[in-house]
Amino acid sequence: METEYDVVVVGGGAAGLSGALALSRARRSVLVVDGGAPRNAPAAHAHNYLGREGTPPRELLAIGRGEVAGYGGEFTDGEVTSAAPVDGGFEVRLADGRSVRSRRLLVTTGLVDELPDVPGVLELWGSAVLHCPYCHGWEVRDQAIGVLATSAVGVHQALMWRQWSADVTLFLHTGPQPTEDEWEQLAARGISVVVGEVAGLESADGRLTGVRLDDGTVFARDAVVVAPRFTARAGVLESLGLEAVEQRMGELVMGSGVPVDGTGATAVPGVWAAGNVTDIKAQVISSAAAGLTAGAAVNADLIMEDTRRAVAGRRVFSPAVERELCDQVLGDRRHGI
Repeated sequence: METEYDVVVVGGGAAGLSGALALSRARRSVLVVDGGAPRNAPAAHAHNYLGREGTPPRELLAIGRGEVAGYGGEFTDGEVTSAAPVDGGFEVRLADGRSVRSRRLLVTTGLVDELPDVPGVLELWGSAVLHCPYCHGWEVRDQAIGVLATSAVGVHQALMWRQWSADVTLFLHTGPQPTEDEWEQLAARGISVVVGEVAGLESADGRLTGVRLDDGTVFARDAVVVAPRFTARAGVLESLGLEAVEQRMGELVMGSGVPVDGTGATAVPGVWAAGNVTDIKAQVISSAAAGLTAGAAVNADLIMEDTRRAVAGRRVFSPAVERELCDQVLGDRRHGI
Protein backbone atom coordinates (compact mmCIF):
# COMPACT_ATOMS: atom_id res chain seq x y z
CA MET A 1 0.00 0.00 0.00
CA GLU A 2 1.39 3.37 -1.02
CA THR A 3 0.99 6.49 1.13
CA GLU A 4 -0.83 8.69 -1.38
CA TYR A 5 -3.37 8.00 -4.12
CA ASP A 6 -5.51 9.95 -6.53
CA VAL A 7 -8.61 8.39 -4.96
CA VAL A 8 -9.33 6.34 -1.88
CA VAL A 9 -12.60 4.40 -2.13
CA VAL A 10 -14.05 3.60 1.28
CA GLY A 11 -16.15 0.46 0.96
CA GLY A 12 -15.76 -2.43 -1.46
CA GLY A 13 -19.35 -3.29 -2.37
CA ALA A 14 -20.98 -2.87 -5.76
CA ALA A 15 -20.86 0.94 -5.67
CA GLY A 16 -17.26 1.12 -4.49
CA LEU A 17 -15.94 -1.47 -6.93
CA SER A 18 -17.80 0.09 -9.85
CA GLY A 19 -16.35 3.51 -9.05
CA ALA A 20 -12.89 2.01 -8.55
CA LEU A 21 -13.13 0.21 -11.90
CA ALA A 22 -13.98 3.42 -13.77
CA LEU A 23 -11.18 5.32 -12.03
CA SER A 24 -8.59 2.58 -12.56
CA ARG A 25 -9.48 2.43 -16.24
CA ALA A 26 -8.96 6.21 -16.28
CA ARG A 27 -5.36 5.52 -15.18
CA ARG A 28 -5.88 6.92 -11.69
CA SER A 29 -4.11 5.48 -8.67
CA VAL A 30 -6.90 3.95 -6.60
CA LEU A 31 -7.02 2.26 -3.21
CA VAL A 32 -10.15 0.45 -2.06
CA VAL A 33 -10.42 0.04 1.72
CA ASP A 34 -12.97 -2.59 2.71
CA GLY A 35 -13.98 -4.18 6.00
CA GLY A 36 -15.20 -7.41 4.39
CA ALA A 37 -18.77 -7.31 5.75
CA PRO A 38 -21.11 -6.74 2.79
CA ARG A 39 -24.73 -5.98 3.65
CA ASN A 40 -26.05 -8.76 1.42
CA ALA A 41 -23.72 -11.46 2.79
CA PRO A 42 -26.62 -13.44 4.37
CA ALA A 43 -28.35 -13.74 0.99
CA ALA A 44 -27.64 -16.77 -1.17
CA HIS A 45 -27.85 -14.90 -4.46
CA ALA A 46 -27.96 -11.39 -5.91
CA HIS A 47 -30.81 -10.67 -8.30
CA ASN A 48 -31.84 -8.19 -11.00
CA TYR A 49 -28.20 -7.65 -11.98
CA LEU A 50 -28.31 -7.96 -15.76
CA GLY A 51 -25.79 -10.52 -16.97
CA ARG A 52 -25.07 -11.72 -13.40
CA GLU A 53 -28.55 -12.82 -12.31
CA GLY A 54 -28.42 -15.23 -9.40
CA THR A 55 -24.72 -14.79 -8.67
CA PRO A 56 -23.81 -15.31 -4.98
CA PRO A 57 -22.94 -11.90 -3.46
CA ARG A 58 -19.38 -12.76 -2.43
CA GLU A 59 -18.71 -14.29 -5.85
CA LEU A 60 -19.92 -11.09 -7.50
CA LEU A 61 -17.57 -9.03 -5.31
CA ALA A 62 -14.65 -11.36 -6.06
CA ILE A 63 -15.27 -10.91 -9.78
CA GLY A 64 -15.37 -7.14 -9.32
CA ARG A 65 -12.15 -7.11 -7.30
CA GLY A 66 -10.40 -9.06 -10.02
CA GLU A 67 -11.56 -6.60 -12.65
CA VAL A 68 -10.38 -3.59 -10.64
CA ALA A 69 -7.02 -5.21 -9.89
CA GLY A 70 -6.60 -5.94 -13.60
CA TYR A 71 -6.39 -2.21 -14.24
CA GLY A 72 -3.99 -1.50 -11.38
CA GLY A 73 -6.46 -0.76 -8.57
CA GLU A 74 -5.23 -1.71 -5.11
CA PHE A 75 -7.01 -3.12 -2.06
CA THR A 76 -6.45 -3.19 1.66
CA ASP A 77 -8.58 -4.86 4.31
CA GLY A 78 -9.59 -2.62 7.18
CA GLU A 79 -12.10 -0.20 8.60
CA VAL A 80 -11.83 3.52 7.94
CA THR A 81 -12.64 5.41 11.14
CA SER A 82 -12.32 9.00 9.91
CA ALA A 83 -11.03 11.33 7.23
CA ALA A 84 -9.80 14.91 7.39
CA PRO A 85 -8.85 17.57 4.84
CA VAL A 86 -5.09 18.08 4.53
CA ASP A 87 -2.87 19.82 1.94
CA GLY A 88 -5.55 20.04 -0.73
CA GLY A 89 -6.56 16.41 -0.26
CA PHE A 90 -7.51 14.06 2.56
CA GLU A 91 -5.91 11.93 5.22
CA VAL A 92 -7.81 8.69 5.69
CA ARG A 93 -7.34 6.96 9.04
CA LEU A 94 -7.88 3.23 9.63
CA ALA A 95 -8.87 1.50 12.85
CA ASP A 96 -5.51 -0.31 13.06
CA GLY A 97 -3.60 2.98 13.18
CA ARG A 98 -2.60 3.15 9.52
CA SER A 99 -3.29 6.24 7.46
CA VAL A 100 -3.18 7.07 3.78
CA ARG A 101 -3.60 10.27 1.78
CA SER A 102 -5.67 10.88 -1.31
CA ARG A 103 -6.61 13.75 -3.56
CA ARG A 104 -10.27 12.70 -3.60
CA LEU A 105 -12.60 10.43 -1.63
CA LEU A 106 -15.40 8.16 -2.77
CA VAL A 107 -17.40 6.82 0.19
CA THR A 108 -19.56 3.74 -0.43
CA THR A 109 -20.02 2.38 3.08
CA GLY A 110 -23.64 1.28 2.65
CA LEU A 111 -26.19 0.96 5.43
CA VAL A 112 -27.19 -1.13 8.42
CA ASP A 113 -30.47 -3.06 8.46
CA GLU A 114 -31.93 -2.49 11.93
CA LEU A 115 -34.24 -5.47 12.35
CA PRO A 116 -37.33 -5.82 14.56
CA ASP A 117 -36.49 -7.15 18.02
CA VAL A 118 -38.33 -10.45 17.60
CA PRO A 119 -36.65 -13.79 18.46
CA GLY A 120 -35.71 -15.68 15.31
CA VAL A 121 -35.66 -12.69 12.95
CA LEU A 122 -31.91 -12.14 13.04
CA GLU A 123 -31.12 -15.85 12.80
CA LEU A 124 -33.21 -16.28 9.64
CA TRP A 125 -32.41 -12.88 8.08
CA GLY A 126 -31.58 -13.21 4.39
CA SER A 127 -32.92 -16.75 4.06
CA ALA A 128 -36.53 -16.94 5.30
CA VAL A 129 -36.81 -13.42 6.76
CA LEU A 130 -36.93 -10.97 3.88
CA HIS A 131 -37.77 -7.36 3.08
CA CYS A 132 -37.53 -6.76 -0.69
CA PRO A 133 -39.87 -8.60 -3.07
CA TYR A 134 -37.73 -7.69 -6.07
CA CYS A 135 -34.73 -9.32 -4.37
CA HIS A 136 -36.47 -12.44 -3.03
CA GLY A 137 -40.07 -12.61 -4.26
CA TRP A 138 -39.47 -15.13 -7.02
CA GLU A 139 -37.68 -17.48 -4.64
CA VAL A 140 -40.72 -17.71 -2.32
CA ARG A 141 -43.40 -17.53 -4.99
CA ASP A 142 -46.61 -19.42 -4.15
CA GLN A 143 -45.37 -20.12 -0.61
CA ALA A 144 -47.03 -19.17 2.68
CA ILE A 145 -45.77 -15.65 3.42
CA GLY A 146 -46.22 -13.69 6.63
CA VAL A 147 -45.78 -9.92 6.87
CA LEU A 148 -44.68 -8.67 10.29
CA ALA A 149 -46.05 -5.13 10.72
CA THR A 150 -44.01 -2.78 12.87
CA SER A 151 -45.21 0.43 11.24
CA ALA A 152 -47.77 1.78 8.79
CA VAL A 153 -45.79 0.26 5.92
CA GLY A 154 -47.07 -3.22 6.85
CA VAL A 155 -50.21 -2.99 4.72
CA HIS A 156 -48.19 -1.73 1.77
CA GLN A 157 -45.81 -4.68 2.12
CA ALA A 158 -48.68 -7.17 2.29
CA LEU A 159 -50.21 -5.79 -0.89
CA MET A 160 -46.81 -5.88 -2.61
CA TRP A 161 -46.00 -9.48 -1.68
CA ARG A 162 -49.46 -10.58 -2.81
CA GLN A 163 -48.03 -10.26 -6.32
CA TRP A 164 -45.83 -13.31 -5.65
CA SER A 165 -48.17 -15.50 -3.62
CA ALA A 166 -51.89 -15.91 -3.00
CA ASP A 167 -51.15 -17.03 0.57
CA VAL A 168 -50.19 -13.85 2.43
CA THR A 169 -50.98 -13.14 6.08
CA LEU A 170 -50.47 -9.74 7.71
CA PHE A 171 -49.48 -9.98 11.38
CA LEU A 172 -50.38 -6.60 12.86
CA HIS A 173 -47.87 -7.10 15.72
CA THR A 174 -46.93 -3.53 16.78
CA GLY A 175 -48.12 -1.82 13.62
CA PRO A 176 -51.20 0.44 13.53
CA GLN A 177 -54.69 -0.78 12.78
CA PRO A 178 -55.42 -0.55 9.05
CA THR A 179 -57.73 2.21 7.89
CA GLU A 180 -61.16 1.39 6.46
CA ASP A 181 -59.80 1.68 2.94
CA GLU A 182 -56.88 -0.58 3.81
CA TRP A 183 -59.15 -3.23 5.36
CA GLU A 184 -61.10 -3.25 2.11
CA GLN A 185 -57.92 -3.53 0.03
CA LEU A 186 -56.65 -6.42 2.12
CA ALA A 187 -59.99 -8.23 1.89
CA ALA A 188 -60.22 -7.67 -1.85
CA ARG A 189 -56.79 -9.24 -2.33
CA GLY A 190 -57.53 -12.19 -0.05
CA ILE A 191 -54.89 -11.24 2.53
CA SER A 192 -55.53 -12.62 6.01
CA VAL A 193 -54.95 -10.38 9.04
CA VAL A 194 -53.86 -11.62 12.49
CA VAL A 195 -54.25 -9.32 15.51
CA GLY A 196 -51.83 -9.69 18.41
CA GLU A 197 -48.12 -9.32 19.05
CA VAL A 198 -45.67 -11.85 17.69
CA ALA A 199 -43.54 -13.54 20.36
CA GLY A 200 -41.08 -15.16 17.96
CA LEU A 201 -40.44 -17.20 14.86
CA GLU A 202 -40.42 -20.99 14.96
CA SER A 203 -37.79 -22.93 13.01
CA ALA A 204 -36.38 -26.41 12.58
CA ASP A 205 -32.99 -27.30 11.09
CA GLY A 206 -32.47 -23.67 10.11
CA ARG A 207 -35.79 -23.44 8.23
CA LEU A 208 -38.72 -21.26 9.22
CA THR A 209 -41.79 -23.25 10.22
CA GLY A 210 -44.13 -20.68 11.73
CA VAL A 211 -44.95 -17.43 13.51
CA ARG A 212 -45.78 -17.68 17.21
CA LEU A 213 -48.03 -15.14 18.95
CA ASP A 214 -47.86 -14.10 22.58
CA ASP A 215 -50.77 -16.43 23.39
CA GLY A 216 -48.86 -19.41 22.00
CA THR A 217 -50.78 -19.74 18.75
CA VAL A 218 -48.51 -20.74 15.87
CA PHE A 219 -49.27 -19.93 12.23
CA ALA A 220 -47.37 -22.02 9.72
CA ARG A 221 -45.36 -19.84 7.35
CA ASP A 222 -42.55 -20.45 4.86
CA ALA A 223 -41.23 -16.88 4.79
CA VAL A 224 -41.66 -13.73 6.85
CA VAL A 225 -41.37 -10.17 5.59
CA VAL A 226 -40.09 -7.40 7.87
CA ALA A 227 -39.43 -3.69 7.48
CA PRO A 228 -35.96 -2.82 8.81
CA ARG A 229 -34.89 0.72 9.53
CA PHE A 230 -32.18 1.46 6.96
CA THR A 231 -29.49 3.45 8.75
CA ALA A 232 -26.59 4.87 6.74
CA ARG A 233 -23.06 3.84 7.71
CA ALA A 234 -22.07 7.49 7.68
CA GLY A 235 -19.28 7.64 10.25
CA VAL A 236 -16.57 8.55 7.74
CA LEU A 237 -18.73 11.25 6.18
CA GLU A 238 -19.72 12.57 9.59
CA SER A 239 -16.03 13.00 10.43
CA LEU A 240 -15.92 15.42 7.48
CA GLY A 241 -18.93 17.40 8.74
CA LEU A 242 -21.57 15.66 6.64
CA GLU A 243 -24.75 14.38 8.28
CA ALA A 244 -27.19 11.70 7.23
CA VAL A 245 -30.77 12.92 6.93
CA GLU A 246 -34.08 11.10 7.21
CA GLN A 247 -35.37 9.30 4.14
CA ARG A 248 -39.13 8.90 4.02
CA MET A 249 -41.90 7.07 2.26
CA GLY A 250 -44.66 9.62 2.53
CA GLU A 251 -44.72 10.65 6.17
CA LEU A 252 -43.04 7.47 7.40
CA VAL A 253 -39.32 7.62 8.20
CA MET A 254 -37.71 4.57 6.58
CA GLY A 255 -34.07 5.30 7.34
CA SER A 256 -31.27 7.75 6.66
CA GLY A 257 -28.88 8.73 3.89
CA VAL A 258 -26.27 11.36 3.13
CA PRO A 259 -27.44 13.94 0.56
CA VAL A 260 -25.57 14.05 -2.77
CA ASP A 261 -26.18 15.62 -6.15
CA GLY A 262 -26.78 13.73 -9.38
CA THR A 263 -23.09 12.84 -9.72
CA GLY A 264 -22.68 11.69 -6.12
CA ALA A 265 -20.91 14.87 -5.00
CA THR A 266 -21.45 15.78 -1.35
CA ALA A 267 -21.44 19.24 0.19
CA VAL A 268 -17.72 18.84 0.98
CA PRO A 269 -15.50 19.60 -2.04
CA GLY A 270 -13.52 16.57 -3.11
CA VAL A 271 -15.84 14.04 -1.46
CA TRP A 272 -18.30 11.84 -3.35
CA ALA A 273 -20.63 9.13 -2.05
CA ALA A 274 -22.65 6.41 -3.78
CA GLY A 275 -24.82 3.40 -3.08
CA ASN A 276 -26.91 2.69 0.00
CA VAL A 277 -25.11 5.27 2.14
CA THR A 278 -26.98 7.85 0.06
CA ASP A 279 -30.01 5.89 -1.19
CA ILE A 280 -31.81 3.29 0.94
CA LYS A 281 -33.72 2.02 -2.12
CA ALA A 282 -30.67 1.19 -4.23
CA GLN A 283 -30.27 -2.46 -5.21
CA VAL A 284 -26.98 -3.99 -6.29
CA ILE A 285 -27.21 -2.93 -9.91
CA SER A 286 -28.34 0.62 -9.15
CA SER A 287 -25.58 0.97 -6.54
CA ALA A 288 -23.07 -0.12 -9.17
CA ALA A 289 -24.48 2.45 -11.58
CA ALA A 290 -24.19 5.18 -8.96
CA GLY A 291 -20.60 4.17 -8.30
CA LEU A 292 -19.78 4.46 -12.00
CA THR A 293 -21.39 7.90 -12.19
CA ALA A 294 -19.47 9.09 -9.15
CA GLY A 295 -16.19 7.61 -10.40
CA ALA A 296 -16.51 9.44 -13.72
CA ALA A 297 -17.30 12.70 -11.87
CA VAL A 298 -14.26 12.28 -9.61
CA ASN A 299 -12.03 11.73 -12.63
CA ALA A 300 -13.45 14.81 -14.37
CA ASP A 301 -12.73 16.87 -11.27
CA LEU A 302 -9.15 15.58 -11.14
CA ILE A 303 -8.67 16.38 -14.83
CA MET A 304 -9.59 19.99 -14.17
CA GLU A 305 -7.20 20.14 -11.20
CA ASP A 306 -4.41 18.58 -13.28
CA THR A 307 -5.07 21.18 -15.97
CA ARG A 308 -4.97 24.06 -13.48
CA ARG A 309 -1.65 22.79 -12.14
CA ALA A 310 -0.23 22.48 -15.65
CA VAL A 311 -1.28 26.03 -16.52
CA ALA A 312 0.20 27.34 -13.27
CA GLY A 313 3.44 25.49 -13.98
CA ARG A 314 3.62 26.91 -17.48
CA ARG A 315 3.18 30.45 -16.19
CA VAL A 316 6.23 30.27 -13.94
CA PHE A 317 8.42 30.63 -17.01
CA SER A 318 9.29 34.20 -17.97
CA PRO A 319 8.61 35.27 -21.58
CA ALA A 320 12.34 35.16 -22.29
CA VAL A 321 12.69 31.60 -21.02
CA GLU A 322 9.60 30.59 -22.95
CA ARG A 323 11.03 32.06 -26.18
CA GLU A 324 14.27 30.22 -25.56
CA LEU A 325 12.42 26.95 -25.13
CA CYS A 326 10.45 27.56 -28.32
CA ASP A 327 13.65 28.37 -30.24
CA GLN A 328 15.20 25.17 -28.90
CA VAL A 329 12.25 23.08 -30.07
CA LEU A 330 12.31 24.71 -33.52
CA GLY A 331 16.05 24.14 -33.75
CA ASP A 332 15.66 20.52 -32.85
CA ARG A 333 13.04 20.13 -35.58
CA ARG A 334 15.31 21.82 -38.17
CA HIS A 335 18.07 19.34 -37.35
CA GLY A 336 15.73 16.39 -37.51
CA ILE A 337 15.77 15.67 -33.79
